[in-house]
Amino acid sequence: MTDADATSRLPDMEALWALAERFEAARGDDPALAGAGMDDMLRLVPGQRAVCRGHIDGRPCVWRIFLDGHDTAAAREWAELQRIWPEMNKGPFRVVEPLYFSPEHGMIAVQEVEGKPLFKLLWKAPPRKRAQWLDPAAQWLRQYTESSESWQEAGHIGWLQRAERAARKQPFEELRKLETAILSELGRLARQIDGIEWRVAISHGDFHPNNLIACGGTLTGIDTGGSAKMPIYKDIARFLMHMGRRGMIPSGHMYLGVDRMGLEAFAERFAMSGTERLVIMPFMLGVEALLRVETPALSDSRIRRARRMSAALLEDLRAL
Repeated sequence: MTDADATSRLPDMEALWALAERFEAARGDDPALAGAGMDDMLRLVPGQRAVCRGHIDGRPCVWRIFLDGHDTAAAREWAELQRIWPEMNKGPFRVVEPLYFSPEHGMIAVQEVEGKPLFKLLWKAPPRKRAQWLDPAAQWLRQYTESSESWQEAGHIGWLQRAERAARKQPFEELRKLETAILSELGRLARQIDGIEWRVAISHGDFHPNNLIACGGTLTGIDTGGSAKMPIYKDIARFLMHMGRRGMIPSGHMYLGVDRMGLEAFAERFAMSGTERLVIMPFMLGVEALLRVETPALSDSRIRRARRMSAALLEDLRAL
């Protein structure tokens, strides 16, 4: 589940009935769904999509049902799964297998993956064993992006403007002060990016550790609905900042508010240049830190961790 998804684990009966009616309508239209079923709901993003466990053709699956007005999102996600599945359907780094798509009803079925979401696995693992997952995560993303990678003029100003808009929504005063100072450092880095190229690729789009399912030595990516061409650094920053703002530093060593070993693993797997390591990645980490605005509903412990992350990020940005 992502921070942006204000989801309900226990949706009301009206939502459940509406989904059941929609599923039955699809079954009535398509004989291929005669033996399919929808079981319990896993997640509901009001107005956007529902995620349910079920089965199709005798196989356990996960249904992603896009709600009214989001039909194009279903088509985009299906097209991306069709593109990436042939590249990542075997070996230690995979994506879920696409099983069924109904454009008329905005429904996608993908395989149900065995294993544990990586972030949950990290919290339960002994601290000495957590860092072993950092390089495999970097390898997974490298495999996802490699075939579509190219260079283009950096579009960093748009990202900086998005960060500025998000920072204005920060409700906590201490975090606002830190983020104002971070914005100043990002402006300095942006001037160093002016006029250069950076790498872009079709990326996951919401690459955080719980969207990687670990089973033995295999990592399987899920929830690729946000896939799009973007700077490769954005997914890396999303992954590392998701952990950093929650106080998860698997190696025990922090840099720029995130795990130092994790940052190095991604830099090595992507064979980053000095400019990418020392200018672009710090810039995008700062952008990602500001884009995810804390809300008053979060616990005091989460806000304390976010403050520590932001303070550490600011200190290292100033030292660059």
